[in-house]
Amino acid sequence: MINEMMYGLGSKRSCIRELFEYGLRQAAVVGKDNVFDFSIGNPSIPSPPEVNEAFVSVIRDRDSLSVHGYTTAGGDDGARAAVAADLNRRFDAHIRPQNLFFTCGAAPALIAAIRALAVPEAEILAIAPYFAEYRPFVEANGAAFIAVPPDTDSFQIRLDALEALLTPRTQGVIVNSPNNPSGVIYTRETLGCLAEILTRKGREFGHPIYILADEPYRELAYDGAEPPFIPNLYPDTVVCYSYSKSLSLPGERIGYVCVPDQAADSGRLYAAIAGAARVMGHVCAPSLQQLVVGLCAASRPDLAAYDKNRTALYEALTSYGYRCVKPNGAFYMFVKAPGGDAQAFSDRAKEKNLLVVPGGDFGCPDYFRLSTCVSYGMIQRSLPVFRELIREY
Repeated sequence: MINEMMYGLGSKRSCIRELFEYGLRQAAVVGKDNVFDFSIGNPSIPSPPEVNEAFVSVIRDRDSLSVHGYTTAGGDDGARAAVAADLNRRFDAHIRPQNLFFTCGAAPALIAAIRALAVPEAEILAIAPYFAEYRPFVEANGAAFIAVPPDTDSFQIRLDALEALLTPRTQGVIVNSPNNPSGVIYTRETLGCLAEILTRKGREFGHPIYILADEPYRELAYDGAEPPFIPNLYPDTVVCYSYSKSLSLPGERIGYVCVPDQAADSGRLYAAIAGAARVMGHVCAPSLQQLVVGLCAASRPDLAAYDKNRTALYEALTSYGYRCVKPNGAFYMFVKAPGGDAQAFSDRAKEKNLLVVPGGDFGCPDYFRLSTCVSYGMIQRSLPVFRELIREY
């Protein structure tokens, strides 16, 4: 017999991956330059030069046992110290190296945190629009997934709706800022109000409600925006981070969980996260990647190309009549679908080799997502197709 939940997840791939792989097949038919693929968030700027230099220097200057051998489950001491120092320098965060647990990217970090909080009848909230994989992350790891309806005016948080969904079973709220798919950064005011609500309701329920801060896009911010470091606003926060976007290393799968000392029951929570990672087969995150992160913890991306793409696409689409909140973070745009049905719009666009992700799996079926970490040339070639499509409506 086969586990039906796992079969369903494995036999029906995410719409993002389906579109991405369709684009690869179609490029072989019509030519790569004639497929306009906005489906997947695969960084298109190179890693900072010091990252590649760090890979070379680690392999060249260290003995192979320290490069390729196991680290402790939580991670290399030097790498954890470097990350803690960077967080403290930037955010006055009071993070100790022992608060960090290295993982194979942000997804295993978030799953481990969810599993650690998945007591019987636990509920985890996610704020629409949300990353499509949150639902299976939660439901397949022992908790109920509760969606907070979107604020489609600004894509901040509908705090009244969120508060109404909190129950004594609520264990955590996933907060993704800068947000995938909207590209919006939650303001300090929004997060401060959220912190007040969770503090008050946690006291009412007799247990903390943790924020699970999913932050792979923390370093991608524009127009002077600065994503707040959420533990400084709300002590009961677990940070899940990845270097996939900030250092253009999505295939290297390196990130961490951070459980600050001020989080309620922090020692037991950290141990539960380590236990959750253990049952997922975690031994340690890749040693080479950890050592590189230790050397490059203070490195930041050059966002000029992403900003150019964001501006060009936003200005063109809004001039054609598309509705979109201008993103000030990440590398996505979330656009209202002409006609109100994003799946129908995506299907029609696909006929013209324009690949956009319908927003149903993000909790917003009348919007579609564009990934703007693509080539500027592809954006320019795609604009006549966008204009033709909206004219058809």
